[in-house]
Amino acid sequence: MKTVVLVLMSLVVAAVAADSMAQTAGSSVVSVSVAEVKEVAKGWSAKKQILGKDVYNDTGDKIGEISDLIVAPNKSVSYAIIGVGGVLGMGERDVAVPVSRFKQQMGKIVLKGATKDALKAAPEFKYAKE
Repeated sequence: MKTVVLVLMSLVVAAVAADSMAQTAGSSVVSVSVAEVKEVAKGWSAKKQILGKDVYNDTGDKIGEISDLIVAPNKSVSYAIIGVGGVLGMGERDVAVPVSRFKQQMGKIVLKGATKDALKAAPEFKYAKE
């Protein structure tokens, strides 16, 4: 079964390929080739299939929602930001979780061994100020 990690890494590979493979007038690299478009289309969309999706633990409890993906300076997707706690968007806090800990099971994104309380106790993620 495919894991979320493989999906996220496929997105990164597609992004890197987009950075380095296709050419336009003047030989600037700006996109993927026609052949690569077919391969990219087989991948997962972060916008459509990952962002905003619920995260469950291995017992089937909803424990949060993926609100963002962090791409490290080396262009690898390294962390998913999960919104936890709160009611109707109030009091929610963000927690960073390494993407390697996620699995896909029966169409759901699963974080094995996690609980709402464990995520609420994790350090809060804050975006760097630019």
